[in-house]
Amino acid sequence: MFRGLPIVAVVLALVAAACASGGATTQGRDDAATAAGPTALAVAYEGGLSNDHPDFATPLIDVTRVAYGLQAPDLIPSVDQPTFSTIEEIGDWLPDEEAVVIVTVGEQARAYPVRILISHEIVNDEIDGTPVAVTYCPLCNSALAFVSIVDGRPTTFGVSGMLFNSALIMYDRETESLWLHYTGEAVVGERVGDQLERVPASLVSWAEFKENHPEGMVLDSADRGRYGGNAYANAGSRGAAYDTLGSEPFLFNGITDPRAQSMQRVAGVALDGEATAWTLSVLAGGAATVTDGVVGNQPVVVFWTSGQSSALAGREINSGVVVGSTGVFLPVVDGVAMEFDAEGDHFVDRATSSTWNIEGVAVSGPLEGTALERVPHVDSFWFAWSSYWPETKLVTIDGTLLP
Repeated sequence: MFRGLPIVAVVLALVAAACASGGATTQGRDDAATAAGPTALAVAYEGGLSNDHPDFATPLIDVTRVAYGLQAPDLIPSVDQPTFSTIEEIGDWLPDEEAVVIVTVGEQARAYPVRILISHEIVNDEIDGTPVAVTYCPLCNSALAFVSIVDGRPTTFGVSGMLFNSALIMYDRETESLWLHYTGEAVVGERVGDQLERVPASLVSWAEFKENHPEGMVLDSADRGRYGGNAYANAGSRGAAYDTLGSEPFLFNGITDPRAQSMQRVAGVALDGEATAWTLSVLAGGAATVTDGVVGNQPVVVFWTSGQSSALAGREINSGVVVGSTGVFLPVVDGVAMEFDAEGDHFVDRATSSTWNIEGVAVSGPLEGTALERVPHVDSFWFAWSSYWPETKLVTIDGTLLP
């Protein structure tokens, strides 16, 4: 286990930023969970996890590879009573290019600014009557959301302080089982093997959210001045920005895949047990691009727009280079296969000349209001995607699939 690693500067910065965040309230651990007997979370900090603990089923991960980023749970506090504002109320607090996580449930879409998520990593929310956990791992630059119902009952999640493959490990407050943020699966404890249902979530620019959801609500804070800094600014190799190509991942206890640089950004898709990733160098170009592909036997289309900047490149969240936003969809409307081209910062289908946005929704033309079926994907760093999907294919710059 990775105890006592040389991470003091980053950890102190994270804890200071989180504890100073006036808009967050954290429920903390559930006394009922600990009273019921040993929990995976308690064992992790009291005696250490093992692959053959007598009180738990066999873990789904090798727990000797769990890294302890912090020395206790909840030192990075989740947001458990989120407050929201309108776009007008947010005003100029968020620059147009800044990254937000957009989560959609039913007809409701909400934006969760990365400048808040980087200090809390989990927001326990309810959208359109559905309990949802919105999660973000800065070390992997991965944003995923899940329906937070376990065994038919709503629950909330906290930050365990542990990592696997450098990604956030969550714990549920009912049983204190440990869950992988990257997959939504319980891997240690009472709930081992349970799987959370994914909710559509993606990283986009603030400008894109405003354009596509003018009535949308935005996670806000009563003390906005506490947010905006990047605790990972110098966490890359030799003090470089964390997402610098050539850097190595932080607190990663695994083998990196040499097919791409560890910190290369990718859009990863897994369907029916098969996985494919496209690097940013494949997708990026101009104001927008369209990339056709196949995952397993399923044709998909990947949209990319240039508006979003990296949240991890500088001391301030809004000081990063442009990395862009992605969306992945099934290119089918009413049973008819569709082809798309990029036009400006939007997309146009060849059949009807309707215009589509980064979320796969037609915003003008004969198909206005039609939505392509989303394909769940993860925008992340290559080291993380390939460690969770080691058999993934990688699309190279000339379109070749590297097995």
